Amino acid sequence: MEDADSHVAIPLDEYRRRREQLLEALEGAAAVVFAGTDPHLDLVNARWRTDRLFWYLTGLDCESGAAVLFDPSAEDPERRITLFLRPRDPESERWEGPRDPLGSSLKRKTGFSSLERTSSLPGRLTQAARRTKRLACLHPFSPYTEPLSPDLEIFHKVSEHVPGLTIEDRTQLLPAMRAVKSPNELALLKKAIEITALGFEAAMRHLRPGISEKELADILTETFRRHGGEPAFAPIVGSGANSVILHYRDLDCHIAEGDLVVIDYGAAFGGYAADLTRTLPATGRFSTEQRELYEVVLAANLAAIEAVRPGTTLTQVHKAAVEVISAAGYEDNFPHGIGHHVGCEVHDVTPDGPLAPGMVITIEPGIYLPERNLGIRIEDDVLVTDSGSEVLTAAVPKTAEAVEAAMARS
Repeated sequence: MEDADSHVAIPLDEYRRRREQLLEALEGAAAVVFAGTDPHLDLVNARWRTDRLFWYLTGLDCESGAAVLFDPSAEDPERRITLFLRPRDPESERWEGPRDPLGSSLKRKTGFSSLERTSSLPGRLTQAARRTKRLACLHPFSPYTEPLSPDLEIFHKVSEHVPGLTIEDRTQLLPAMRAVKSPNELALLKKAIEITALGFEAAMRHLRPGISEKELADILTETFRRHGGEPAFAPIVGSGANSVILHYRDLDCHIAEGDLVVIDYGAAFGGYAADLTRTLPATGRFSTEQRELYEVVLAANLAAIEAVRPGTTLTQVHKAAVEVISAAGYEDNFPHGIGHHVGCEVHDVTPDGPLAPGMVITIEPGIYLPERNLGIRIEDDVLVTDSGSEVLTAAVPKTAEAVEAAMARS
C-alpha cells in the first residue's frame, strides 16, 4: 500500500454547504453550536480539539470559546450564519501564537462571510430569539447528573428576557447529517483504513511469544504515525486472559505461547477514524479449539455484514450475528452490541432510523470465555451502499487461513 495522501481534505465549500443545509433544516428556529470553552484534551495524541459538532460545521480545531450562530430570520442574508471568535489577547498570544484580526483575510481562511467576537454573541442571540421566538438545541442533552448542554444553558438565560420563547429539541439534525458520508469524507475514512491496515500488517510481522502487549501496540502506533496518521483511540491489545476484557488497556503482560491476542485499534486521518479488530494466534497458527471458536465468530461477522443494506436497522444486523452465535451455544458469551457508526469520532453519533447509503458502521461480534482465557472478536468497517454493503477493511486478513498465511510470511 502507498502512504496516505496528505492532500486529501474537506474543502471549505463543503463545510459551507453543511452549514446551509443545517440552516434550512432549522425551519426558522435560531441555534448555536459551541466549540467548547475548554476544548477537551485528546489524551491519546496530547493535544486539544474542539467539539466535533462544531468541527463538522467549520473544520476549525483548537478554537476555544468559538461558536456559530444560525439566525434564519436575520434581515442581512450574510448574517444568517455567523462565526464568533474570542477576542485577541496579547498575553495568551504570547503563549499560543498570534490570532488573526477580523477581516477579509480571515473570512477567506474560515469560509465565513460573517465574523464577530464572542462578546457580541449574547446580544445577537437575544435579538434572534425576539424575532423568531424559537431556539433549537443541537448539542446532545446531558445526563441529569451533569451540567446542562451548552446551548440549553444559554437558552434558559435568554428565555428570562424573551417572553413566549419556545426551546425545541433538534438534537437529531446533526447526527443525521454526520451519519451519511460525502465522497470527501469517505476518501478520508479510506485513508485512515489504509494506514490502519499497514499497522496490522506490521503487528502480524512482529507478533511472537515473549513480546509484550505494549510493544505490539507501539508497533501499530509508530506505523500509523509514519504513514501520516495518528491513533484514533487508545489501543486494545489483550492476550490470553486479557483477551476476554472488552476494553483492556493496561498492556502490562507479555504474550505467551498458545495465547490468542485481540487487537482493537485504528488510525485517524484528516479528522476521520478507522476502527478494526483482529484476533491473532501468538504462534502464527490457531489450535483446534481456538479455530473452532474463531469460525463461529467469523460466521457471525459474515452474517451480520450480509444483513447490512439500506432500510435495515442495527438491531436487525445484531440479530443476524446473534442467531449464528446462539446456534453454536455461545449467546451468553456475546455481551455487547454488533457495532456503531464511525466517522469523525470512532464511536460516532447515532441517528434515529434505519441504515442509509453513505453510512459507515462497524461489525464486531465476539465470544469471550473467561474460564478458558479465550476471547475472540472480529471487527470490520462497513459502508452501506445503494444495494447492500462494502467492507472497507477487506484488505486486512480475516479468515483463519488468511491470518495464518500472513503471519507465516512474516
